[in-house]
Amino acid sequence: MFSRRVRIFFLGAAITLGLLGVLLIQSPEPTRSVDEVMITPSKYVDKEIALRGEVLDGSIDSNASVFILHGDDSTLVIDYIDASVSNGLGDNRTVYAQGVLRYIDGEYIFEADIIKTSCPSKYEEETTLPEVN
Repeated sequence: MFSRRVRIFFLGAAITLGLLGVLLIQSPEPTRSVDEVMITPSKYVDKEIALRGEVLDGSIDSNASVFILHGDDSTLVIDYIDASVSNGLGDNRTVYAQGVLRYIDGEYIFEADIIKTSCPSKYEEETTLPEVN
């Protein structure tokens, strides 16, 4: 029959092809910017997408579980009521959101399932309070 070396070679080839197949079939959705999505939002309605942008200063409403994510030219309301949110959601923070874009009452709303925030940079300038004598 086949020698041990040939059998090991075929087994290795089969495992490699299987892993490549899994990677190709379940490739992750690319992360899109708010501006990219809002150029043609109807293309993404009712689809699972990954989104990135920056939280608009003062837009976080904890009671309604919404905030506004903005890019250079566009904004989008993010509904995170059912989302898993990492620590550190705050104004002007870069955010990765995964969920579904909906068109509700004439407005595009992103219903997030996962929200991840960037870590503050160790190079950001620290604010110091003036000393009181």
